[in-house]
Amino acid sequence: QVQLVESGGGLVQAGGSLRLSCAASGRTSEIYAMGWFRQAPGKEREFVAAISRSGVSTTYADSVKGRFTISRDNAKNTAYLQMNSMKPEDTAVYSCAATRSLYLNRLSNRYEYWGQGTQVTVSS
Repeated sequence: QVQLVESGGGLVQAGGSLRLSCAASGRTSEIYAMGWFRQAPGKEREFVAAISRSGVSTTYADSVKGRFTISRDNAKNTAYLQMNSMKPEDTAVYSCAATRSLYLNRLSNRYEYWGQGTQVTVSS
C-alpha cells in the first residue's frame, strides 16, 4: 500500500502564492505518475496537474497553465504543486493522487492512491 499526505494549504490573497507538498510512504516503488486534483464546494472534482515518474513529462488543466507548476523529488518521495498568481476561483480542497500507471492521466479513476486533501482558500 501507499500512503499520501498533503501539506501546505491555507489562506492567501488573490495574486499570491502557495506551495503544496505531497509526501508518499509505504510501497513507493509502485508509484509512477502523480497528480493533483481539486474540488470546490458544490462542484465535481477536477484535474489540476500530473507528472511522470521521471519528472520530464507534465500536463496541466487549461485553467492553471502558466500559473501552477508540478514537480517531484523522488529521493524524498514527495510531489509539489507551486501555485502562483492565484485567483479566488482556485479555492478548493486540493488532493494528491498516485498511480501505478506509466502514463499521465487526467481522469481521477485512473489513480489508485489518494491523500486526504488540504484546503486552499484565495480571498479577493
